[in-house]
Amino acid sequence: MADETTQQSPAVQEGRSGARPGGPGRGPRPGAPRESGGPRKYFRRKKVCKFCVEKIDAINYKDVRLLSQFVAESGKIVPRRLTGVCTPHQRRLTDAIKQARNIALLPFTSRI
Repeated sequence: MADETTQQSPAVQEGRSGARPGGPGRGPRPGAPRESGGPRKYFRRKKVCKFCVEKIDAINYKDVRLLSQFVAESGKIVPRRLTGVCTPHQRRLTDAIKQARNIALLPFTSRI
């Protein structure tokens, strides 16, 4: 057992010698300049309000299937910045979720 030597592949040896900047398994930093010149450009699509697109004006508290899409598993109401709902619809949505919770159509918290 003492005479056995373990040989590692050249890729593993390179990573351990520190030849690659940033360490093994890491890519370039997100804001770091690329080899082509400028920093990386991220394109995020603009979120559109589901209620405006489908022309839903009144949000009904009895529509549990719709309301449950905007409630996280923990029971919290998902914020606008994550769902993409516009401000007036988010206010109506919040009121409808709270009303549905009060008459036990939606749970206040998740089951643990």
